[in-house]
Amino acid sequence: MLPRILGWAAVVVTAAIAAILVWPQAFGLQNQWISAHVVALRGSAAAAGIAAAALFALLALPRRTRRFGIAMASVLALFAAGNVAVLAMRGLGSSAAPAEASDADAVTVLAWNTLGEVPDAQTIADLALREGADVISLPETTDPLGEDVAVAMRDGGRPMWVHTLAFDDIAKARSTTLLISPDLGDYEVVSAEWPGPPGNTNTLPTVVAEPVDGDGPRIVAVHAVAPIRWELRNWRSDLDYLAGLCTGEDVILAGDFNATLDHFAGRGVDGGDLGRCSDAARAGGAAGLGTWPTDLPPVLGSPIDHVLATPNWEVASFRVLGEFDDAGSDHRPIVATLVRAG
Repeated sequence: MLPRILGWAAVVVTAAIAAILVWPQAFGLQNQWISAHVVALRGSAAAAGIAAAALFALLALPRRTRRFGIAMASVLALFAAGNVAVLAMRGLGSSAAPAEASDADAVTVLAWNTLGEVPDAQTIADLALREGADVISLPETTDPLGEDVAVAMRDGGRPMWVHTLAFDDIAKARSTTLLISPDLGDYEVVSAEWPGPPGNTNTLPTVVAEPVDGDGPRIVAVHAVAPIRWELRNWRSDLDYLAGLCTGEDVILAGDFNATLDHFAGRGVDGGDLGRCSDAARAGGAAGLGTWPTDLPPVLGSPIDHVLATPNWEVASFRVLGEFDDAGSDHRPIVATLVRAG
């Protein structure tokens, strides 16, 4: 009798944990350690659930453990199915080529965490030139590399202004570079040169640029800290700070948020995913594709790199670029084309 009671108790506990990990925002746990990591890797979690369900299905073959094995296999299969369903709803496809956006108000945004400048300047510039990027967000990129990218793009016929913010020179990860086309007008950096709200993110720098004449979107190159255990408080603070940047009427954010749509839950207003900003990947049907790490297939990875914009922008296309997985960075570049609504 006791083994049977313990077995069913294990099934109930597993089912409760599975429910929490499939949709932690229902319990307010999406920003807590462990659940934040599991939900960030829904594809991998689903694969693990399928593998575990298969093992318990084998356990169901002997008559003595049949009921327990079937119950556990069912719980784990439902856990996997729940994660797959979320990914499918968010989108697992992206067009092979950018959607046409001939509107003069179209803006193409490229974001790529360069892992401390592993991809060289020419690789970044060639990609930006190929995509016709107007805005380039490069977390973990210092000013010298940003200047080299701008020179290569100028030589390619597309000059760019370079704005870099560094908290220190100890590590390249402590720098973020933002390139903006002169076609968008003159911009100035308004974010603080020291860490922490209200002027910046806490550990890694975010570049906030405003149009000098007030005509144009606020453009933000994002780098939030990862939710490792000793940085959880800073990570949550970073997401709150970024949501606050999206309370305006005309804002574009791009870069490494170290967060998925699940982690944004509770920080949206007026229908936005983060502040008033909405995720271009969701609108482009690709919000289930992982951008990190590059050594996992996109469906098993974590979609933590984003382009977000306020409702005055519509998404013409969004793509996760997997052809650069061997370029050295552990992040995939993303590119979105936005067009002014109305």
